Amino acid sequence: MSRIGKLPIPLPSGVQVTVSEENLVTVKGKLGELSQAIDPAIRVKVEDGNLVLTRNTDEKQERSRHGLYRSLLANMVRGVSEGFTITQELVGVGYKAVATGQLIDLSLGYSHHIVIELAPEIKVETTAEKGKNPTIILKGIDRQLLGQVAAKIRSLRPPEPYKGKGIRFMGEIVRKKAGKSASDK
Repeated sequence: MSRIGKLPIPLPSGVQVTVSEENLVTVKGKLGELSQAIDPAIRVKVEDGNLVLTRNTDEKQERSRHGLYRSLLANMVRGVSEGFTITQELVGVGYKAVATGQLIDLSLGYSHHIVIELAPEIKVETTAEKGKNPTIILKGIDRQLLGQVAAKIRSLRPPEPYKGKGIRFMGEIVRKKAGKSASDK
């Protein structure tokens, strides 16, 4: 049995789960609504305020999907009840981020500004305090979409290993390399 898949998902108050005949699971909460299609080999039931996933057989494909769908549904339940937040910091001289509505205007040391339009499901804030690195705060209920957007922003200027400049996740540690050293003659 999958160790992750057999764990029940506790449903907080205010979260409703519906399972359709086509194995489409819809989770509604105070922050929004998310849907996920589930493999027919995995059964989803609501029992005693918990969401429980079971599988028909012990085939390898079903075992692997059991834990996957449990994780996806747990993220959906957490997303509609609490939401997710990703914070990124811009490390580098002159690096700036300005958010206006669903647009982020990034100045990352290139000859031009980069403007990114975000999905309407994602809320964005930017902060720029004196003496601290500028930060981008992304909030949303869909963990997959939020991670994809954060990865796209980070890919514009990933942290480089010599000076550590670039866009990094808050708390991320960048291992620095030693640069060229002068040879002793």
